[in-house]
Amino acid sequence: MGKIARYRLEPQTGTGFSLDKGQVLRVIDPEGEQVSDIIAFARADKGEWLSSGRSIDYNNTVYLTTGHVLYSNRSNPMFTILEDRVGRHDFLLTPCSSETFEILYEGHEGYHPSCLENLTKNLERFGILLDDVPTTFNAFMNVDILPSGELKIGPPLSEPGDFLDLRAEMDLIVGVTACSAEMSNNYSFKPIEVEVYG
Repeated sequence: MGKIARYRLEPQTGTGFSLDKGQVLRVIDPEGEQVSDIIAFARADKGEWLSSGRSIDYNNTVYLTTGHVLYSNRSNPMFTILEDRVGRHDFLLTPCSSETFEILYEGHEGYHPSCLENLTKNLERFGILLDDVPTTFNAFMNVDILPSGELKIGPPLSEPGDFLDLRAEMDLIVGVTACSAEMSNNYSFKPIEVEVYG
């Protein structure tokens, strides 16, 4: 399996690209403790997208890792997790938006980059608009569910060089970010690297 593409995402940026069925998407945290939001749409019909609810339901866990299949809103496999060097990712929380910082970050004023903005900007050429972006698969994001039901965001468990391998189970349009939310990244923004193998 040879490497056919490589992308380096600078802090608080994103990218969008096509991924063929059978190709492997490797998302790498080169410096550690950096989240990457991942979303996918079926290339044949952008009304079919990566579904948090279906994936959690069919795998019966919120902690998706090696061997689990990520499903679309139409219950079709979109990705299989082939290898996971971290073991903790989030599929509950939405990509951060400009409103995230107004509502959740006390004292914030003015413009702030967001994953929703970066995904929209990079997927627009594929005909995917802001309102089309659902809950993302947040690679390396460390979210604990407390006994009260409250969600606690901790520092990502990823160390420098850790990665996640996802095999495409259909032809896809994919968006990937280097997350822009302080709380998700232990208050330090770093790059994300993406490789495609096929």
